[in-house]
Amino acid sequence: MEGDWHTRHQFFRDNQRLLAEAEELENRARRRGIVADDAAVFGFYDRRIPADVISARHFDTWWKKARAADPGLLTFSPADLVGPSADQVGPADYPSSWNELPLTYEFAPGEPDDGVTVDIPLAALNQVDAAEFGWQVPGLRLELVTELIRSLPKRLRTAFVPVPDTARAVLRRLGPAHGDLLDVLGAELTRLGGVQIPRQAWDLSALPAHLKITFRVVEQNRVLAAGKDLDALRRQLRPRLRAVLTEAASGLTRSGLRAWDIGSLPRVFTGGQVRAYPALADAGDAVDVALFETEAEASEAMARGTRRLLLINVPSGLRSIAGRLPVSAKLALSRSPYPSIGALLDDCTACAADQVITEAGGPAWDAAGFAALLAAARPALPVATAGVLDAVAQVLEAAHDAESALAGAASPALALAVADARSQLSGLVYQGFVAETGSKRLPDLVRYLRAVTLRLRRTPWDCGRDAERMAAVHRVADAYQRALAGLPAPARRGEDARAVRWMIEELRVSLFAQTLGTSAPVSEKRIQAALTRLAATAD
Repeated sequence: MEGDWHTRHQFFRDNQRLLAEAEELENRARRRGIVADDAAVFGFYDRRIPADVISARHFDTWWKKARAADPGLLTFSPADLVGPSADQVGPADYPSSWNELPLTYEFAPGEPDDGVTVDIPLAALNQVDAAEFGWQVPGLRLELVTELIRSLPKRLRTAFVPVPDTARAVLRRLGPAHGDLLDVLGAELTRLGGVQIPRQAWDLSALPAHLKITFRVVEQNRVLAAGKDLDALRRQLRPRLRAVLTEAASGLTRSGLRAWDIGSLPRVFTGGQVRAYPALADAGDAVDVALFETEAEASEAMARGTRRLLLINVPSGLRSIAGRLPVSAKLALSRSPYPSIGALLDDCTACAADQVITEAGGPAWDAAGFAALLAAARPALPVATAGVLDAVAQVLEAAHDAESALAGAASPALALAVADARSQLSGLVYQGFVAETGSKRLPDLVRYLRAVTLRLRRTPWDCGRDAERMAAVHRVADAYQRALAGLPAPARRGEDARAVRWMIEELRVSLFAQTLGTSAPVSEKRIQAALTRLAATAD
């Protein structure tokens, strides 16, 4: 019992191994009483070994005969190791791996590695979903949900007391791990208690450290970095990861391409533990074939790279088109936030190229597809460029009118309205706005900017009404920013998120310049519903 006896008997080695495994489960569960104590182990041996066996020599003599009759007499069974708390936990509650990634457990309060640690090979760092690990292992999930509810502000938390009972009830409704725990838990609590739980209401800093999984990035059995923030680790190790990806796919990456001479470009590259996403990357006067950590990053790069390769091979006719513009349009183009007229025109051609690529079915991934894209672009690009230039001239003219209206609104009573309108204007017209807005949305910008001018003309007659309308816009704008903060980076730039952003502009038109009309029915309630749907897409 006290470790003073040294023996080579197999039963003893087997029993020590079973005890170690059982004690490891106690360590994982962060509780005592799962494993039978020393008294129970003593009782096991005492019931089986005769009282006259009082030395190692006596034992060996006795055991030689007893083993022949019953080889398993002194070997523990799982039932022999059961303590009073054993029925509360099981190995499945504290798994040894998560999607083939090894897990380790430490019961060391106050230490950096207290709790659960997952080891992630560097080559697989871009494949791990942080939201998935936000659910914790099953055995700690109830404690995590309990502490999350306790982290809510008191005005929300009071709807869920007693908190332990609520946590047990809501955990049964959550089901298997899926999506982002904070969003799923918030939705279930809303259904359970009828109280809306904004994402920012959770105070993650209040969680005990052991409830936050530690991510440990390893390469060849060496720890490169560790911490609780997986995104921060990715940023820290991004150069090293890209080097690993590039080395693994050295036969695929290229640089300095000015024509499509690469055959077919695979959507996914895999090799060993490495999984990466190839795409064209804009290199200024050429394109490269590069590997990206995520499919979303590759998709964004492919759009820009295809645009660049298209513009290298197809003339846009920009200079001649710009030369034929009327004087008023040329004057409008000269008043832009771009550092030069050349920079503005380059953004216009980029916007036109994006339109052509979209209308042709999107980026090509092989030589035949790119040849078809070039064939479609040769007649279409000059036409699209002319249309973009005309739309941008109208946008900049409307922006100039709005700037003039802002300059004329000098009364202190208009200060809040002016600040709001100026913020709106800077979010609509800025360096790079043409391609980012897209050709289909540019005509709407004209209407949004005219709405700014109309608002400033009417505000002096009813500042109170303007303040009420502005408050409505700010409510949905603030909710939109909160929703974006809860989305992964690619989703923040996705079409669903952009659609809500334009709904807010349409709401401004409906509130401040109804005579201009909106592109679709819009209201504060409709936008809130769209935000709810947007949050659901992140699950």
